[in-house]
Amino acid sequence: MTLRVGTVTIGQAPRVDVTPDLTKILGSEVELVEAGALDGLNAEQITAMAPRPGDYVLVTRMADGTSVKICERAVTPLLRQKIAAHFAAGIPAVLLLCTGEFPDFPSGGLLLRPQKILFNMVQAVVPAGAKLGIFMPSPDQLEQSSRRWSQITPQNRSIGASPYVRPEETIPAAAEELARWGADALVMDCMGYTLAMKEQVRRITGKPVILARSIAARALSELV
Repeated sequence: MTLRVGTVTIGQAPRVDVTPDLTKILGSEVELVEAGALDGLNAEQITAMAPRPGDYVLVTRMADGTSVKICERAVTPLLRQKIAAHFAAGIPAVLLLCTGEFPDFPSGGLLLRPQKILFNMVQAVVPAGAKLGIFMPSPDQLEQSSRRWSQITPQNRSIGASPYVRPEETIPAAAEELARWGADALVMDCMGYTLAMKEQVRRITGKPVILARSIAARALSELV
């Protein structure tokens, strides 16, 4: 029997860069029903969602493979609509494809928020005095990243390394820099980072690597 599970990206669906890794973990008997907050919007509408000074910055992928920066305050109402539509269609569980911080969403089924899953996983396994290295998609997100992960350990360092733009350069360069810094563990804090990227970082650093998409998918697999 096929089980339908919803996904909602803050960008555009389909997320062909994400779903293969999710299927590896969830199994082929799970059907992913995708939706994107920016689906159907034109370039002008998306440009209007760009972050302003003081905004919470998010980075996401468009259907054509390009990446864009948007702000949380602009995309949250659209996310609410997509999540509610999944639940209204009878889909019992929805995975948000973003590790950003958002206000509460309306209930209607099981909603998995990777930011909370990832944060609590790291908090559970990383000692308070450890040096924690964090991968973020953009340098514009480093201050908000530091605020988040300082709650676990004061010894944290975030680096902007895009999973969407020249990842073959940005990922290994960031891994090498965090290895030189002496990171005890690494967190890849974006659903855009892949299982292959995680393995590359593990090989370079020789340290444990916690990947947002695999942690979230495994939590979902426990519920469905």
